[in-house]
Amino acid sequence: MSDHAILPPSGLIDVQVYISRWPFRRLPNDEPARLARSLRDIGVTEAWVGNFDALLHRDVAAVNDATFQECQRLAEFGWKAVGCINPKLPDWQEDLRRCVESFRMLAIRIHPNYHGYKLADPEFAELLKLASAKGVLVQIALSMEDARTQHPLVQVPRTEIAPLREVLAAHPQAKVMLLNHFHGGRPETAAEGYRAGQVWFDIATLEGVEGVKRLVDALDADAVVYGSLAPLFYEQSPYLKLVESGLPPSLIARVCFDNAAKARGAA
Repeated sequence: MSDHAILPPSGLIDVQVYISRWPFRRLPNDEPARLARSLRDIGVTEAWVGNFDALLHRDVAAVNDATFQECQRLAEFGWKAVGCINPKLPDWQEDLRRCVESFRMLAIRIHPNYHGYKLADPEFAELLKLASAKGVLVQIALSMEDARTQHPLVQVPRTEIAPLREVLAAHPQAKVMLLNHFHGGRPETAAEGYRAGQVWFDIATLEGVEGVKRLVDALDADAVVYGSLAPLFYEQSPYLKLVESGLPPSLIARVCFDNAAKARGAA
C-alpha cells in the first residue's frame, strides 16, 4: 500500500509483531525479512517484535536471545525486541533481568492463558511488581486465536481482565498494554480493564464498522494503540481500520504513534 495519507509525520508504531513459526501452520510473511519489508511498505517505522516460540517453548532465555538477535539484524526497519516471561518457570526473575539489563528491551510480552495462570494469581502480581520496579511496560496477550480456529488438541481460553483493576491498584506505577482483547468482544467491553495512563489496548483483533472510533469513544483516544498481530493476522488490517474510522488526523496520530511512545517512555 503506497498511500500513507492518513499516517502522521511522526511515524507509525506497530506494538504487536511476531517472529518464528506459528505452531499450527505456515503463515504468509513468516520469514522475518519479508515481514519487515511488508510492514515498512505500509508505513511502519517502529515494530515491537515478540516470538511465537514464547507460547510453548520452555527455554525462555533462548527465545529471548533469538528475538534480540533477529531484531538487531533488522534494526534498519525499526524492529525493537520484546521479551517473553513465563512466571510459572523456575528463575523467571533472571529472564526478566536479562530482558531489561542485557537486551534493553522496551517491553515484555506475557501469555497467561498458554502458560497456565490468571491475572488474579500471585504469579502475575509478582511479575507486575518486579516489572514496575524496573520501569518496563508489560504487554498481556489475552488471546491469540479465535476459539473457533484453535487446534482441537490445543484449546486455550482467553485470559479474563476482570482482576486487573485490583492488581493495578496495588501497583500504581505499573504500565500494561492489553493485546487481542477483542476476539468476540465489543469495543465497549474494554472499559472494565481500563485505567487512564496505565492501560492501553491494541486494535489487532478489533472488528466491526468504525471499530476504532467506537473504541476511542468508549475509552479515550490516549488509550488506543496500533497493533497488527502480524504475521498471524494480515499486517495491513489495522491500517485499513484506521482508513475507515473517520477519525481526525490529530486522533490518528495518537493511535499510530503518540500513545505507544508514551507507554514505552524512554525505553
